[in-house]
Amino acid sequence: MIFMMLGAFLVSAAIVLVLMPRYINFLKKISFNQTVSEYSLEEYQQKAKTPTMGGVLFVIVPVLVTFIFMPKAVLDLDVAIILLAFIGYGAIGFLDDYIIVIKQDNQGLLPRHKFFLQVVLAVIFFIIYQSHTSLDVMIPVFKTVLPLGGLYGILIFFMFVGGSNAVNLTDGMDGLAAGCSVIAFIPFLLFALQDRNIPIVVFIASLLGALIGYLRYNIHPARIFMGDTGSLALGGALAAVAMVLKQEVALLFIGGVFVWETLCVIIQIGSVKLRGKRVFRYTPIHYSFVLSGMKETQVVKSFWILSAICAFVGFIVAVF
Repeated sequence: MIFMMLGAFLVSAAIVLVLMPRYINFLKKISFNQTVSEYSLEEYQQKAKTPTMGGVLFVIVPVLVTFIFMPKAVLDLDVAIILLAFIGYGAIGFLDDYIIVIKQDNQGLLPRHKFFLQVVLAVIFFIIYQSHTSLDVMIPVFKTVLPLGGLYGILIFFMFVGGSNAVNLTDGMDGLAAGCSVIAFIPFLLFALQDRNIPIVVFIASLLGALIGYLRYNIHPARIFMGDTGSLALGGALAAVAMVLKQEVALLFIGGVFVWETLCVIIQIGSVKLRGKRVFRYTPIHYSFVLSGMKETQVVKSFWILSAICAFVGFIVAVF
């Protein structure tokens, strides 16, 4: 199992490292560049010429590598759910990115349309999942089982819709979302190893390899962005992996940075609508630190450290 894990990781990383420069040049030729919102900070307007949709490569490669190492992986229903979530939410993001690039504005899919598609996928996963496993949730530390029954569908809604949007909100600086995602997937790789679930181990290892390869071109100064294709896919995969490994509660801790980013946006919007005042200087919250005088690279490194702390706490909570 260890050799398969290392093999999947190295093959994925190598493929992305080799193909990414060619992919970047291709995107530049067809002018698939990032469209920056008019509400973005002034220093980020210059990133409008950077190619986007880098997530396409690190979505396709791990899926192919998983099938190469585990040809019958799709026959495992849990793995099928993970792959469908990864590809499905990536497809929603791809559609959003494509519309943004073609129209050359930052609107993309209408929020209600994107939300509807995300909910539909979450419902599909709930129907598939509940057909072959229990709808209980393990409460870490107390080691008690909480039977949710039909309420598990509500949990899945928050995990998939909330998770995919949370990673999307975090994707605002070079290397930020990709780095935090790499760190967040590591505890789930350890959970899968602990369960000796080889197909999931291979998938997560191949995804980590692809993300490491992508980070080579995404760290400051970024040569490519993942776009919604990548961020929604990563959020969907995190939710799916946590669900099939029965680590739903641990996900809250492990994805602490994503949860924090999302809560700050919700609080900010609520405060502006109800009180007419901001709580934070700017949201998503990572921009507030830039406005406070920190360099982008300092913010990203700080968030990586925070993500590592959250991942460690989540792992400890789940195990002990």
